[in-house]
This record gives sequence, structure tokens and C-alpha cells, in this order.
Amino acid sequence: MRSNNENLSSGIGVFAAVVDAGTFAAASELLEMTPPGVSRAIARLEKRLKIRLFHRTTRSVSLTEEGRRFYEQVMPHLRGMEEAAAAAAGGTTAVRGKLRVNLDAVISRIILGPHLDTFMDAHPDLDLELVTRDHLGDLVSDGFDLALRFGEPRSSSLVARKLLDTPVITVAAPAYLARHGRPTEPQALNERHHRCLEFRNPETGRPYPWEFHRKRKKLVIQTNGRLTVNEPGALLHACLAGSGIAQMLLLAAEPLIREGQLINLFPDWSDERFPLYAYHPSRHHVPARTRAFLDFVVALTRSESVSRPSAASLR
Repeated sequence: MRSNNENLSSGIGVFAAVVDAGTFAAASELLEMTPPGVSRAIARLEKRLKIRLFHRTTRSVSLTEEGRRFYEQVMPHLRGMEEAAAAAAGGTTAVRGKLRVNLDAVISRIILGPHLDTFMDAHPDLDLELVTRDHLGDLVSDGFDLALRFGEPRSSSLVARKLLDTPVITVAAPAYLARHGRPTEPQALNERHHRCLEFRNPETGRPYPWEFHRKRKKLVIQTNGRLTVNEPGALLHACLAGSGIAQMLLLAAEPLIREGQLINLFPDWSDERFPLYAYHPSRHHVPARTRAFLDFVVALTRSESVSRPSAASLR
């Protein structure tokens, strides 16, 4: 007969599998258990802990607030045990298993895309899932190991590591400027004949304000844009099509400025910076697969920040 500690340890393993897999059925396949067996193991663990770990529906499960806190507390220790076992077997540097990463679309397209094959070839035992989203969400309950997001971090229990800053610039396509003229200063953007493309902030649900920074001076311009998008690709395509003026990250716009497809309208007003952060749940016992991917991204962003010219040079 199993001891209480053995039952608890087994239940924690099943709990972790359900969080990683997303459903009881998927966890049962992962663990080679029956779905009722997974359900019973979770029920026993909940009874033992005297908390409810999951919200259950017919289609999905999600962590309760108590379940999320328990996951954050227990997973560093569980992963530490897994890594200790791997070390004992001679796998101290092995990168294996599945890694789920929450990504900003710009990072996926501009930074990671051209280099992913190199990373995957270096780690043949790793399964990588990149999920593009417009917000961070709840990293733990959504089943992510790591997130790469633009914007200042919110207060949370997550570890946040700043990777780079990129300027925010104001651009338009030559076709737009041929029809509407080139504004000579930021204040001209609130004139009726100019069309500004708005980008929705996923945190607030409202468009980002149009800010212009030059050293310590800051302007906020009311643009009254009629077209609002919530995806960087849509903003870029609309701007390239000549539909309006847009504010976007230099990181994304630089190649198009070099090619003459976009014009940097106010190079003297481009001191606003937008940061990129990496987030993960714990500072302790970070899995080898997470460390390997984070090191890969850090190396890429360092080369990006070194090679990026100033916005003022892209006229």
C-alpha cells in the first residue's frame, strides 16, 4: 500500500501533466493512464491539499487561483527533481521535452524566424511550440514556459528580464505622401487631410497615444484615426498600401526604410523607446530547455541591438 507521501508525489506529477497538456484526456495519453485515473488522482490531490485546483468544463480545464499559486510553488521543486535525475543519468546539459513560448508577433517574424532552424538543429530532442498572442495573459495557467513581450512589465510573481529597447518611429509609404503631402512636424498629424492608423493596446483596449520624444521634450498628438488594428502585420500592410501614417517599432520598419518602401517622417522626434522583456515563472530550477532558448534569444537580441542604427540615420 502506498504511503501518503507517495500518493502526494504521484498526484503532483499528474497535476503537472494536466497543466502542461491542457486537458485531462491529453494528460492521460502523456502519462499512459486512463482519463478516469487522471481524474481520480487529481481528486485525491485536491482532497489532500483541501483546495480546488482546476475549473472543469466538458471541453477544457483551467487553473483556479489556488491551483495557480500551488503550481508556481511546486513546479520549481518538481523541475529541480527532474533535472537532478537527468544529471544523475549523465544528462546535466540535455535539452529535451516540450517548450511552449508566448510571443509577440514582431519577435516571431523579425528576430526568431530567420534563425530558428539553427536552434532546432542544435537541440534535436526538443519540441518547440511558439504561440503568437497580443497579450501576456497568465503564463502559468495558460501552460507557457516562457514569454517574449514588448512593453513595460506589470507587477507579478514572474521573473522579467529586459532584452532590448527599440525606438518608436512614425512612417508612411511614398504613395501616401504623394497623395496627401508630407507633414513637416508632428502637430500636423491632427489636420483633417492626414490619415493616421491606430494600433490598439491589448491591455487597455484603446489605441496607443501618439507620442513624440526629443531628448526631454514630449508631445502627445490627437490624431483621430478612423482605422484601428490590433495586429502588427495588419498595421504594416495598411501602411505599405498607402492607407495612412503609422507609428511602429524601428525593429520592424528598418528594412523597409532601407528599401525605400517606408519613409521615416520625423527622425528628430524618435527618442521614445519600447522595451522587450522575457518572462518565466521562477528564478530557481529553470529547466535546461528554457535556459537554452532564453540564451539563444539573448544572443540574437544583443546582435540586433548592436547592429541597429539610430532612427535619425534612417531618413
